[in-house]
Amino acid sequence: MTSVIFVGPTLAPKEVGALGEFQCLPPVSQGDVYRAARKRPRAIGIVDGYFSGAPSVWHKEILWAISEGVPVFGSASMGALRAAELHSFGMRGMGRIFEAFRDGALEDDDEVAVLHGPAEIGHLPASEAMVNIRATLAFAETNGVLGERSRCALENCAKSLFFGDRNWSLLLDMAGSRGVPETEVRALREWLPAGRVDQKRADALSMLHAMKETPAHDEPAPPSFHFEWTYLWDVFVARAEEQAEATTGPAKLILDELRMEGPEAYGRVEARALLRRIAAEGAPRIPELEREQTRAALSNIRVRLGLYTRTDLDRWMSAQDLDPLSMERLVESEARLEILRQRFSASIEAALLDELRMTGAYSRLAERAARKDVIVTKQQSGAALTPLMSTTLRLWYFEKRLGLPMPDDIAGFISRIGFENISSFDNALYREWLYLSNCTNSP
Repeated sequence: MTSVIFVGPTLAPKEVGALGEFQCLPPVSQGDVYRAARKRPRAIGIVDGYFSGAPSVWHKEILWAISEGVPVFGSASMGALRAAELHSFGMRGMGRIFEAFRDGALEDDDEVAVLHGPAEIGHLPASEAMVNIRATLAFAETNGVLGERSRCALENCAKSLFFGDRNWSLLLDMAGSRGVPETEVRALREWLPAGRVDQKRADALSMLHAMKETPAHDEPAPPSFHFEWTYLWDVFVARAEEQAEATTGPAKLILDELRMEGPEAYGRVEARALLRRIAAEGAPRIPELEREQTRAALSNIRVRLGLYTRTDLDRWMSAQDLDPLSMERLVESEARLEILRQRFSASIEAALLDELRMTGAYSRLAERAARKDVIVTKQQSGAALTPLMSTTLRLWYFEKRLGLPMPDDIAGFISRIGFENISSFDNALYREWLYLSNCTNSP
């Protein structure tokens, strides 16, 4: 297994590659650790990350990776910050910068932030990190280049600057105005750059060496905490999955073919896809059910099975050997399954496609989607669907295509077959109608 390193201006990828089998990725941003952890690397190391211009790596995705048994290391820059915040949960911090943030000696993010160039030029740094300035000035004092008062004055001067403006040239030019004697300014200028301390680089290298020594365990140690599955985590996972594998173009059309086959066909594939997601991610903890959720589950059961009267329901329960207690258990399990469906609904597309591949239905649906796209492209006028046309298409779909009465709860039906909203459902109906109206060898 290969370890993943998120690195940018602190270390060049060639330096990382010289130390072992590491996959170098750009500075980390939100969602990157989650996507990396899904591939089960030997370990994840965070050195550099984005503070602005892109959402910063989220603490919870790091906790999820740890809970999944993937060791996560941090040092030098963004990695040191997150490790200081999460070391009590098992994130492994390395180096003096991490220790300073962990112990409270440093608190501000701008201590490690630098301005750097794009990936095309290797994230070349364009400013000096405050932690490097501190380390260099302390080393200069130790070597007799600066006195304590001058070191403090230069530190305060550098700290007052915007992080993107910090560099040695500007700092030396400002030194005289901060009361640093000219002799010490001259001595420091001559001592640099040979005496410069790159503390971020040193810490990053120490982390890489520690990662090399981390054994690849078959059975990872359990985390020291319980990972809480929340609504915000659902939203995050959905967004991360969409970025990783957006189901647009052919993939979306293939899934629309499956949805057009109706709730029974879609439900069978969805059930297996949910198992795939749970196998990959683990099952989220479902909170205690509310009364409205169980009521909705019972209503769905009755509508699905045509149990519209109390007599119908009692007769069905008797035929299924269900007493009131076991019926209550069945209803609660249906309610929990619906919660699970909703939680994974925005990020299940890839698992649906995998299940279609395993059942052999993928190629059939892909061929039909391709034929439909050709016909629809020729026939479609581009005019927007009117409310009357949408209603007519829905009646046609339920009565002619599925042989079912049109349900009262259209929104509930389209949710059951995986459509995001009524508009996407109506557009898929229009495409289906155009295809079947112009294709004699269908479906």
